[in-house]
Amino acid sequence: MADINPTLKDEEITDVADDRRARLDRAGDRWIEQGETRSFARDAGLRQAVRSDLATSRDWARERAELARSRIEDKPLKATTYALGVGVLIGLLLRR
Repeated sequence: MADINPTLKDEEITDVADDRRARLDRAGDRWIEQGETRSFARDAGLRQAVRSDLATSRDWARERAELARSRIEDKPLKATTYALGVGVLIGLLLRR
């Protein structure tokens, strides 16, 4: 069996993998840090940060509920069919 690239040594392959892993680790750390700064306003305190996150969650849930209502109003027969199908599936699962 011939090597694809005979000039590479095992150590070099490991170094490349370690370098990629380190870059991914740094990118992940930046992403987490950005999420924390958006989610938790450290100067406002934990209680205020939780309230802010709850308000954001409520707004998201309200938007989703409005979207669902509008889709149900647009196509009531399709929504009813889906609801009936989900109900039947849940009933079958609970019967077991």
